[in-house]
Amino acid sequence: MSHSPILSAAMDELQKIKKLADKSIEQLTDQQLHDTIDPDANSVAVLMRHMAGNMRSRWVDFLNSDGEKPDRMRDREFEDPQQSRAELLAEWEHGWKCVFDALTPLTDADLQRIVYIRAEPHTVYKAISRQVAHYAGHAYQILLLAKHLQGPRWKTLSIPRGQSEEFNRRMLAKLKAEH
Repeated sequence: MSHSPILSAAMDELQKIKKLADKSIEQLTDQQLHDTIDPDANSVAVLMRHMAGNMRSRWVDFLNSDGEKPDRMRDREFEDPQQSRAELLAEWEHGWKCVFDALTPLTDADLQRIVYIRAEPHTVYKAISRQVAHYAGHAYQILLLAKHLQGPRWKTLSIPRGQSEEFNRRMLAKLKAEH
């Protein structure tokens, strides 16, 4: 199915957000997934669980039921249950599957439909935008924590410092070669 530019852009951004978080998570040891930078901070594991819980709640039965499901225990998402990497990743992947399964069948006609999150009405477009911003915020928290925990072992996920001009030259040369 071909999506509208708006739905395509939202799905593309969500895929980039997931990739950024995935590449950050991959660099961490099993223990580092549970480490915090201070007693009141969230670990990567907690952020993963919170995002997965939010995704399941918001996106399962997206067009028909409130995005805050009665069985969601949001406060528990912020307690670290010391799950294994495999358990965390299974919950994480299930959350993202809920997102993409809900978005894939949507059409332009759905964008102005009304959905509810905690009994507050949102257009589908607004609900999608809200979640893109929410997930991006947490993905960058995961990246910052992973970078901090890895220190000098961190492998950059963007253009390395001091290499922007060279990157721009390569991109321009590639563009010229295509035309």
